[in-house]
Amino acid sequence: MNAPEACNKLDRRTLANAVRALSMDAVQRANSGHPGAPMGMADIAEVLWRDHLRHNPANPDWPDRDRFVLSNGHGSMLLYSLLHLSGYDLPLDELKRFRQLHSKTPGHPEYGYTVGVESTTGPLGQGLANAVGLALAERTLAAQFNRPGHAIVNHHTYAFVGDGCLMEGISHEVCSLAGTLGLDKLIVFYDDNGISIDGEVEGWFSDDTPARFRAYGWHVIEAVDGHDAASIDAAVEEARQSARPSLICCRTTIGFGSPNKAGSHDCHGAPLGDDEIAATREALGWPYAPFEVPDDIRAAWDRRDAGAALERDWLQRFEAYRAAHPLLAAEFERREAGELPANWKTLSQQLLRNCQQQSRTLASRKSSQQVLEALGPVLPELLGGSADLAPSNLTQWSGSQAVSAEIAGGNYVHYGVREFGMSAIMNGLALHGGFIPYGGTFLMFMEYARNAVRMAALMGIRTLFVYTHDSIGLGEDGPTHQPIEQIASLRQTPNLDTWRPCDETETAAAWCSALERTDGPSALVLSRQNLPAQPRDEQQLGDIRRGGYILSDCTGVPQVILLATGSEVALALAAAERLTGKGLAVRVLSLPCVERFAQQDAAYRDAVLPPAVRARVAIEMAQPDGWYRWVGLDGAVIGMSTFGESAPAADLFAHFGFTVERVESEAQAVLARLDGRT
Repeated sequence: MNAPEACNKLDRRTLANAVRALSMDAVQRANSGHPGAPMGMADIAEVLWRDHLRHNPANPDWPDRDRFVLSNGHGSMLLYSLLHLSGYDLPLDELKRFRQLHSKTPGHPEYGYTVGVESTTGPLGQGLANAVGLALAERTLAAQFNRPGHAIVNHHTYAFVGDGCLMEGISHEVCSLAGTLGLDKLIVFYDDNGISIDGEVEGWFSDDTPARFRAYGWHVIEAVDGHDAASIDAAVEEARQSARPSLICCRTTIGFGSPNKAGSHDCHGAPLGDDEIAATREALGWPYAPFEVPDDIRAAWDRRDAGAALERDWLQRFEAYRAAHPLLAAEFERREAGELPANWKTLSQQLLRNCQQQSRTLASRKSSQQVLEALGPVLPELLGGSADLAPSNLTQWSGSQAVSAEIAGGNYVHYGVREFGMSAIMNGLALHGGFIPYGGTFLMFMEYARNAVRMAALMGIRTLFVYTHDSIGLGEDGPTHQPIEQIASLRQTPNLDTWRPCDETETAAAWCSALERTDGPSALVLSRQNLPAQPRDEQQLGDIRRGGYILSDCTGVPQVILLATGSEVALALAAAERLTGKGLAVRVLSLPCVERFAQQDAAYRDAVLPPAVRARVAIEMAQPDGWYRWVGLDGAVIGMSTFGESAPAADLFAHFGFTVERVESEAQAVLARLDGRT
């Protein structure tokens, strides 16, 4: 669209100066923050947000809105100023409380915390990756739902990035894939100001960025004056016509308007100071008091009426779509709401019963694939993938169709060897709505993606991370591929459920629980080696979802309790049989998800793990420290305190003491110590 005349004939620089003034004032009042980027990108933001961005401040969740991601999230006052001026429910008092406890304007934008924020950003490069996921979601959803004459999914994803975002390696991973997939509705603005925290970036970032993005297959628009509205507007129009993702390279001055600090790192991450702010006001011709924005300027910024009209138009088109395609419309609404099918409870219960009845010996990675075979046909919102390990992760099922530049409506993404990029893109898919993303890699390579997993937990979004080859049981590949500390790291992450199932039934329960959860991500930790099916009654079948339950019990009060997860559950049961043969009363607990178990009420936890029974042994081929929460100081943990070795799995189990004899010995030793104290 062409840039309209500014309201009341206000010049565009004045409108952008409202963003500059609010940003520098808020940072100054907080005595903390980053004024440089908001002041440098204000002109770009004014053109985008007033003339091109399709959004409705009164309904930030309108399904066909354009998405905007501030990847250089340290410049958060830019976004807060835009939201406030556009008419979102972000009052001026919240801008005055920038970076203060419980304000709606935290130091970096937070999804679910500040209205209108599409993604939590700050760890550089990840916002860009989320934007790729958002654009991928739009393209795939459009292919699945749009019909001739009914384009109900038709929006753009815009992202602001800085030098830091492009220096981070994740930017290469995701932008390479975006080019390969031809995500034409992704438009990225590069704030090329030549400054980072340490100073002028030419000493450490001399890449030919336009050439780099052209090599990815992007449409690149160079040498745009980031302070000239006409140039910016023309670049956006050109990008919107491209059949490829677009990078608009905008040359800007960080801290634009500051007489003494503009163009230097002095304004990157520190307040300008009262004297410099006064000088900046004079230089910009902004004669208003701190946080004051005149009514005519506010009116020119207000997008509420325009946004409501855009949404009304879409709603009318959607009703026409509903009349022509009622089943598709109902399915679209279900998926946008994040709801599982109406018969989900019956489906999931039957799945667990079927797995239990089949009683198959399978690696849990194979069990996971079998679960996908059952769930895939009834959950079209599943959008799977793997970081070039599909034959090992077994994340594909018979109905998987690869997404490509030519096939937009598939349900499986070959992410290539891009673990970090994959995970952050999945977060973008989850943020968009309409999809439940899952993606696989080896558990060891979760380390490449660690921060994206953390960001999913921080945002509280439904992203499913599938990790296979979960222990030294993967064998000959050796310690470079054998995870030790990774399970503990996952469990220590707030708001993340980590499931390590012991057989096919528990794997199905883990999948169902992860799919049902809408307030955070889940990690499914799966084995390479085969695991025997375990017998269960109906009560035990239901208790799996509690995260921990009694799998095998004794008569009366147990003398010793064995706790285990994954492949070690079978080991615990074998040891229990030996100990029982020696006259001991033994209980075996399976704890596939200790986070879920910890959330149960005290009565249930105490019934499963009686406080009076202090003789406890936990068994897991992983870093052991977290288990002392459950076994106490009197108990023992059989775990891994060193890295692994390269050898067949059976030899490694014997070498590191994961044997029936070791478990039996540890249990007897714990009992002897306790007996010696009485």
